[in-house]
Amino acid sequence: MPWCDTCDEYRAPTALTTSGTCAACDAKVDVADLKNPPTAKAPWHFWVMVAALVLYLGWRLIEGIIWLVQKF
Repeated sequence: MPWCDTCDEYRAPTALTTSGTCAACDAKVDVADLKNPPTAKAPWHFWVMVAALVLYLGWRLIEGIIWLVQKF
């Protein structure tokens, strides 16, 4: 998050000049965090639900194949 120490406030990335300085006070603003934003990980219960969905749809596929074989 670009923070201007001189102004003591947050600066939006669009409010910075092309050289990476604060538009209000012309102080250098550290924009390193913008190049490597933190990545959010999916919670563990999301993956449990994905696994349950895969198992359910797999079983429904097997039932559908069995139904087709018995029908024809």
